[in-house]
Amino acid sequence: MSEPALLPRPQLRRLLRQARRALTPAQQRQAAQGLYRQLAQHPMFRRARHIALYLPNDGEIDPRLLLRAAQRRGKATYLPVLSPWPRTKMVFQRIRPGEQVHPNRFRILEPRIDVARQRKVWALDLVLLPLVGFDDAGGRLGMGGGFYDRSLAYLARRKSWRKPTLLGLAHECQKVERLAQASWDVPLQGTVSDRHWYIAG
Repeated sequence: MSEPALLPRPQLRRLLRQARRALTPAQQRQAAQGLYRQLAQHPMFRRARHIALYLPNDGEIDPRLLLRAAQRRGKATYLPVLSPWPRTKMVFQRIRPGEQVHPNRFRILEPRIDVARQRKVWALDLVLLPLVGFDDAGGRLGMGGGFYDRSLAYLARRKSWRKPTLLGLAHECQKVERLAQASWDVPLQGTVSDRHWYIAG
């Protein structure tokens, strides 16, 4: 997909969400396995001790194989959790193997809030983010709620930052030629699809 990048963001978001939702369950399983193969043995993943992931929703590529692999290797794993107040805030909370999750107000699964198990985003090593669209220059089109951008806004205020590494996860069909970036967008260091790595220059 290349030309749609010229579309307004809401229209592009709608098109790309339709594309990932159109994938069959078998295609989704294949994509999850492809993503696992791309990332599981990569030094970036192997070295990270504190990794934030997400639980898939709305056709997003599924990182649960990576979540389980990280837990088997003794890494601390975290999921995004929406704060009850302020409602625009998102935090990262540790999730343990077999822990129960429940739908939040957007019907996305998350653990019950437990402040004692939350970790500041700058203390994470690797954040694997969901996205709606991406380009190979680190551009990310999210769902439009701005939760990740607000959580990571501090990165834009620092000239050079080392933690966390931000990698988008996506189906190959979510790639566009170029995304126009808004001033509040936090660029990724790269995006990993079920087939390729796209490292921002």
